[in-house]
Amino acid sequence: MSTQNPVFIPGPTNIPEVIRKACDIPTMDHRSPAFGRILAPALSGVRTVLGMSEGEVIIFPATGTAGWEGAVANTLSPGDKVLSGCHGMFSQRWIELCQRHGLDVHVINSPWSEGVPMAEFESALSADTAHAIKAVLVTHNETATGVMSDVAAVRALLNRLGHPALLMVDGVSSIGSVAFDMDGWGVDIAVTGSQKGFMLPPGLAIVGVGPKALAAMEGAKLTRGFLHFGDMIAAYRNGSYPYTPSAGLINGLNVAMQMLLDEGLENVYARHARIAEGVRQAVFAWGMTPCAARPELYSNTVTAVAVPEGFNGSDVVALAATKYGVAFGAGLGAVAGKVFRIGHLGMLTDVMALSGIATAEMCMADLGFPIKLGSGVAAAQEYYRTTAS
Repeated sequence: MSTQNPVFIPGPTNIPEVIRKACDIPTMDHRSPAFGRILAPALSGVRTVLGMSEGEVIIFPATGTAGWEGAVANTLSPGDKVLSGCHGMFSQRWIELCQRHGLDVHVINSPWSEGVPMAEFESALSADTAHAIKAVLVTHNETATGVMSDVAAVRALLNRLGHPALLMVDGVSSIGSVAFDMDGWGVDIAVTGSQKGFMLPPGLAIVGVGPKALAAMEGAKLTRGFLHFGDMIAAYRNGSYPYTPSAGLINGLNVAMQMLLDEGLENVYARHARIAEGVRQAVFAWGMTPCAARPELYSNTVTAVAVPEGFNGSDVVALAATKYGVAFGAGLGAVAGKVFRIGHLGMLTDVMALSGIATAEMCMADLGFPIKLGSGVAAAQEYYRTTAS
């Protein structure tokens, strides 16, 4: 696969050259004041992107999965009850992680074209008069299906019912690319990673921990070692880490935060919305639809394209890689073969998006899909052309 071509997977995303260079630093003493001068602005920038005014930002040398584990391990105890919808590969994996920790997960299964099952959540939480449910897990953006859920609606439900459960949110493929308001939405723990909207290589699990979650740490009994929030918070007071950090990635994160803030977060979110809509216009022009069931569920970071009956989305992905040197995302789990995914987040422009749309069209034409070559490109061009500022 050519390294000159942009990738269209929903993470890892394309890395701006300035960030790649920022990650390339000489070895430094992570217990020196120099490291503290890198860490402090990175933490501050993440706090701004998360929309949090209280609590702590924790950055582990890991990936988003470690963020999930840290969220539950630091706040819950063996046997605690957790409520989660299962409507995609990544909500499913977080559920499985909780089960491995001995948590009692109340799983509500939904079609993988849907988001958080609000009616079923309301029934489960209303019936829980003893408040046995200690946490509600929400996948903000399901990377496998391109479905975006309404986090604020879940908090509103908890507040209306007077339920004290922690609200934990997986924002791995949303934070940094679409609006996220930890304070306004009442999110207690938000989990993300370096390799998507933050445009970095994989290697940082980024967790926003609100005041309520910090208080829950006091009585939590699940085992945690490497992912201990308390150890991280204590080390931060000295501008350091309890163990060796990924200094280069944190320096890159600092630059990434500055890039996002210089562009302006509202402009970042508008850019993602515009690029995403152009991709969707192409999908409709092909006579296809996103996997997401309704427009209000459409993701602005990834579109899972539902392929026609009798065709395999994985063939599109394979051919793009071998013939054209371009990466798309394959369908995962229950939608394997039924979709292929176009990631449109991070360092991306409408011009870059057009190259991905054109490549997908060539692959589908090569494979005999019932599409007209150029139809999707033309639809996206028209949208981008008429919405350019």
